[in-house]
Amino acid sequence: MANASSPSIYEIMTIDKDGKTVDLRPATVKFSYYESLLSPNITASMSFVDTGGSIKADSKYDPQERITTVYNGLPITGAEKIKFKIQSKLGTLDFTTNPLLVNGVSPPGADQGTRQIVTLDLVSESAIKNQEATVFAKYRGNIGNTVKKILSDYLEVSSDKVDVDEVKNSYNFIGNSRNPFEIICSLGPKTIPSEGLSGFFFYETQDGFKYKAIDKLISTAPKSVYYRNDGLESSIDNDSNDYKMASVSIQKNQNVINALKSGVYLSRNLFFDPRTLEYAEIITELGKDGLKSSLGKDVDIPTENSFTRTHYHIVDIGTLEKTAAGEINNDPKEYQATSSTRYNLLFTQIISITVPCNPNLRAGDVIRCEFEMITQGSKEQGYADPTQSGNYLILNLCHDFTPKRSFTSLTLVRDTYGLYTSKAG
Repeated sequence: MANASSPSIYEIMTIDKDGKTVDLRPATVKFSYYESLLSPNITASMSFVDTGGSIKADSKYDPQERITTVYNGLPITGAEKIKFKIQSKLGTLDFTTNPLLVNGVSPPGADQGTRQIVTLDLVSESAIKNQEATVFAKYRGNIGNTVKKILSDYLEVSSDKVDVDEVKNSYNFIGNSRNPFEIICSLGPKTIPSEGLSGFFFYETQDGFKYKAIDKLISTAPKSVYYRNDGLESSIDNDSNDYKMASVSIQKNQNVINALKSGVYLSRNLFFDPRTLEYAEIITELGKDGLKSSLGKDVDIPTENSFTRTHYHIVDIGTLEKTAAGEINNDPKEYQATSSTRYNLLFTQIISITVPCNPNLRAGDVIRCEFEMITQGSKEQGYADPTQSGNYLILNLCHDFTPKRSFTSLTLVRDTYGLYTSKAG
């Protein structure tokens, strides 16, 4: 394989239903695979061309059982299993053990009745199980343990497919007829890691489910280093070209007014205690409290004379008890203001890049980006722009495969600027 952007090899690409299996490798013309920190399940889409010689029609629909297309002969009605294994120069995307399921199929396009172009929308099996599950149970104790229990009890996820960061706070609640994904996603802002600010993401990658603290994610070492300049290295087959950005687009580059509106830098937080009918006030100041971890240098905070947003909260006391007495249930004073700051700050910078296909990357990975510095001075001290270059967190990921190319598209986020972080590691 010449380079990472060359066409990948479909080692396995099949559709299975009721004991029937059809090989789609010769027919597949496009396959796109997606992960996101904002999505609790994997998705994908694929398109294939069918000329009608793929499968014998089901006698239920065609008594003559003529040879026809997969769409009409299988037929594709939803929940069929798609097993695939795609080999690229830098790695393999393998879903032969945990196939994706057909969620929907677009009406096939036709060319003079001689062929069909079929597009399938795919999801992980857990996404369908999630819609079939309704949670009524009462949960108590450590939030991390609760997440593991919900995934095991309702989605039948094995422990080796669940990665949960250490959690130090507990929360008692009732399912209230919600589905598992809805519950776990709602727990993210209420969860405090063993170290760092509150705020978790719940998402799925090709490795399984993740419930990860933001501060923990951004503290990991970069998975890969990508660079951006105007030329290719020596030849198109040079391995360093596998880590060259093909395109870069800046989606967001700080918005001070929006940050002030959100109370990122300085917020006032009022907590009402229904037992005493009293308010507790806490002022959260980013400049004073600082960040435990960041992807770049310390945050540049505009001059502020007072708080720019007030949050109001009712303290949870006695919700699951017979009397309104006892300890506060997951005291919001410990997480509410800091999680709001952490989430908002993470999206200070948003950029989109396209790189040669790299199936080793996952949503939630950190990568290092080096952008060429524009200067009329000497670049002997380094070509990388010291402001825009640095570590970025992968928010969204798409591996895109076509007959002519293989690329990975990434949406990256960063909370601060600078090539070098101000924290250790």
